[in-house]
Amino acid sequence: MSVQGLLFCCDPLRTRHPDPGFAHEAAAARRVGAQVALVDHDALLAGDPEAAVGRVRRDSGPYWYRGWMIPSARYAELERALAARGCSLLTDASAYRTAHELPGWYEAFAGLTPRSVWRALSAGEVLPDASVWSDLAGPLGSGPGIVKDFVKSRKHEWHEACFVPDLGDRVRLATVVGRLVELQGDFLAGGVVLRAFEPFVPGGEARVWWVDGEAVRVTAHPDTPGRPETPCLDAVGEAVRTLGCRWVSTDMALREDGVWRVVEVGDGQVTGLPAGDDGESLFSALLGT
Repeated sequence: MSVQGLLFCCDPLRTRHPDPGFAHEAAAARRVGAQVALVDHDALLAGDPEAAVGRVRRDSGPYWYRGWMIPSARYAELERALAARGCSLLTDASAYRTAHELPGWYEAFAGLTPRSVWRALSAGEVLPDASVWSDLAGPLGSGPGIVKDFVKSRKHEWHEACFVPDLGDRVRLATVVGRLVELQGDFLAGGVVLRAFEPFVPGGEARVWWVDGEAVRVTAHPDTPGRPETPCLDAVGEAVRTLGCRWVSTDMALREDGVWRVVEVGDGQVTGLPAGDDGESLFSALLGT
């Protein structure tokens, strides 16, 4: 049986080397006994998956992917291109989409995360009438809300393309949705999500890493460096196991009333580690070493 490996993104300028953003992780993966191979992320996004996997040795899988985010459709192309070389991904395309996009994971976490509704929208699609967004927001009731796509928000453009003071304000809601879609452009993932706003304690965030339903690490969120608090994980663990994806992350935040909430779920392959963390203990858990 082949040794489990990790596929890292290559350096766009030196394709025989890992991308500088993941070079320290690739070295850590080798230290724990993983086979390391490189894929060309740029070629994959450009629609040439065969070129993207050209440096992956035939019949050398199975692999975990570890690198920059990949749109779900492109990830499926990566899976097929690897299969043509006799290799496989330990997270298949269906599981990747489930953990990567909010509509895939929301039901399993519905009681643990802010209430959410969504509508599919393709990049470049003409925006529907403003009434569509106000009708969509109806189940969330009045009060503030968050606008994002199926994967990411524009939280750094908070008032412009993320936060809506009152979801009942049809004009303001449509304006924020429109600006989010405009700024995301071709990178709009899946469609538009509306979420009820919940007030969280500044800096009270933790990123929990799960492998086969077990929490293997708790780290800081990259946006809030420092030593994170460790939330109670019993209910979240049940949700992760219900979701059924092998390697996932849960971003958790402490609400002002003292309750820990799941803010985001992600596929662990494309979730960032805090600065200075090379992932060695995480990769050990993945490989069972």
